[in-house]
Amino acid sequence: MNIPRLNGIVGVLEEGWNVFVSFAPADPANAQLVATDGYDGVVFEMEHGAYDARALRDCLQYLLNRRQIVESGSLAPAVTPMVRIPPNGCEMNQWVAKQVLDSGVYGIVWPHVSTVEEARSAVAACRYARPAGAPRYEPAGQRGDAPAYAARYWGLSQQEYYERADLWPLDPKGEILVAIMCEDVVGLRNLPKILKEVPGIGAVIVGEGDLSQNLGFPRQYSHPVVAGAIAEILAICREANVACGHPHVEKENLEEVVKQGFRWLMPRPARSNAVLATGLKLSGRR
Repeated sequence: MNIPRLNGIVGVLEEGWNVFVSFAPADPANAQLVATDGYDGVVFEMEHGAYDARALRDCLQYLLNRRQIVESGSLAPAVTPMVRIPPNGCEMNQWVAKQVLDSGVYGIVWPHVSTVEEARSAVAACRYARPAGAPRYEPAGQRGDAPAYAARYWGLSQQEYYERADLWPLDPKGEILVAIMCEDVVGLRNLPKILKEVPGIGAVIVGEGDLSQNLGFPRQYSHPVVAGAIAEILAICREANVACGHPHVEKENLEEVVKQGFRWLMPRPARSNAVLATGLKLSGRR
């Protein structure tokens, strides 16, 4: 069976385009809105919101559009679901990653990843174990094996799921995307080493709120110190050929953000305004 790309976010990045991903609380009403608003993907917010596995499963179902599946002939959801999980990188709570992946999401955003060890733990938590010496063995996988819900949501048999449930771009066929957030000075200083030594990271998202706090200028994003740190993160990502995420994209700053080189663009939910979301995406597809 020839299975086409399932993770739409990965597909867009592979083609060299900018990807449009929205944040949304893990609530079925939000899932319904985002599903028709023209985004490539959605990150269900569970870091500051409640960690609710049942609500997440409901959201995944409300994202599905059976007419879209029939008309496109693809198993891929129109909007690719991911989750921002609660634990900071230093907490290394891999069980949370295991649970959300087993629900069927196509990727995880890890907040506050600041060291090589934390990044390696994040990547390992999203990979199944394999024999020593197997291709792409490192970082050695530590995800527990219970994929029944995920395989069904993806529309695959369990064996087909195993073949696709690895990390892109580490595995070219992988459908799971790990994004880390760079949110403090330590993370910024370690980012070049993280991206060099930890394969399997698909995107780095600037956590400008916490970063600005750590720099002493809370939410003063235009302050030269904060803006300089953000520009440094972007430059490191571009050097490593890893997509860099801007968390606050609006019509007013879209052109500048794209010009700077951000490829992971996060507009706020358009709230039933599909024209706005689609217009942002089309104007930012460069």
